[in-house]
Amino acid sequence: MIKRNLTNDLRSHLKENEITVIIGPRQVGKTTLMQLIRDELVRAGQPTLFFNLDFESEAYYFQSQQHLIHKIHLEFGPRKGYIFIDEIQRKENAGLFLKGIYDRNLPHKFIVSGSGSLELKEKIQESLSGRKRLFKLAPVSFEEFIHYKTNYKYEEKLADFLEIENQTLSFLLNEYLNFGGYPRIITAERGEDKRNLIEEIFHSYVEKDLVYLLKIDRPEAFVKLVRLLSGQIGRLINYSKLSASLGISVHTLKKYLWFAGKTFIINLVTPFFKNNRKEITKTPVVYFVDLGLRNYAIGQMGRYEENEDMGFLFQNFIYNLLKEKIKPFGWHLHFWRTTDKAEVDLIIDQYKTIIPVEIKFTHLKRETIKRSLRSFIEKYHPHQAWVINLGFEAEMAVGNTKVIFFPYFRLLQRNLRDALFDYQV
Repeated sequence: MIKRNLTNDLRSHLKENEITVIIGPRQVGKTTLMQLIRDELVRAGQPTLFFNLDFESEAYYFQSQQHLIHKIHLEFGPRKGYIFIDEIQRKENAGLFLKGIYDRNLPHKFIVSGSGSLELKEKIQESLSGRKRLFKLAPVSFEEFIHYKTNYKYEEKLADFLEIENQTLSFLLNEYLNFGGYPRIITAERGEDKRNLIEEIFHSYVEKDLVYLLKIDRPEAFVKLVRLLSGQIGRLINYSKLSASLGISVHTLKKYLWFAGKTFIINLVTPFFKNNRKEITKTPVVYFVDLGLRNYAIGQMGRYEENEDMGFLFQNFIYNLLKEKIKPFGWHLHFWRTTDKAEVDLIIDQYKTIIPVEIKFTHLKRETIKRSLRSFIEKYHPHQAWVINLGFEAEMAVGNTKVIFFPYFRLLQRNLRDALFDYQV
């Protein structure tokens, strides 16, 4: 079993009265995580109930709030219990249903999970305002992947492993860039099995989230959109070209892009700008939540070696890694483009300061920066600028800006908040 970093946060939240709501893409391990926590409670002698709304027999208890309360009383009596509800998005008006139960002040703790459908994410958040805490379970992170692949031998000394085992780390990075972070894909042994599993995951998403829950009327156009986007990582979205290729209106295209973002397939990254006349201000770029799914969509899963396209995968990988690291602080990631085509891959926006980030899928040999990054530095005078690469470490100054070159694995070694302000190579 792959250990997930979210587990301890969920354990800690068990003592809170709020409803614990776990959301995320299909088949990233939400059910497994809930079952793990339930097993721990059972071993501790705590009464539990586990419902899965994918099973019609269990949907009977959700015909009304009273039906569920009677079942809970039957099993627990006057004792406090823990109620797990999986696939909650199957319940119509799930937020209002849970709100009505929560507001009865029962002594029980509710832990619910569901796929990243709008039915779950939007309506439950609105109905359960002030009554729940939302936890997002993403595909397995690179750090979690490393620990699983090394049998958790280096959990307490990850920094040492990253410094010493360069060859092993390179192999693991290549595998992760090719196959991504879905748990079943990681644990499958053969490449053919991995490809079959990701196909099953993708079609389950289309059939259950898009068709059944979101009622998308042109699922074939949506699937084609995902395939087209998979070849455009980190590039500006051209709404006119995409809509023409798909045979849908720009309005429908934007709605489908919104659906893809809300259901954890892609992230749309907005531009950083101050000068409306010379900088791109509206058009987003796209990154995929999971690289394996992206590679499957373009027909290249498991077939990448160190070629040109690996640079785009690595850029997506760094975006996901930085997004994970800055999330606790409420910071944002943007990109920078100008009308004369100067560009910086990512901008970490901390409100009071900014950090431009260039991403290089190469072993740099010396301190060299692109003209675009230099242009950004001269325009905005950031305290730091980063050039993330495969192995080179150095520093140089451009005016009053410290440009720091460092390998990607440094992002796994340090507290990012400290690193942003006091990075020492």
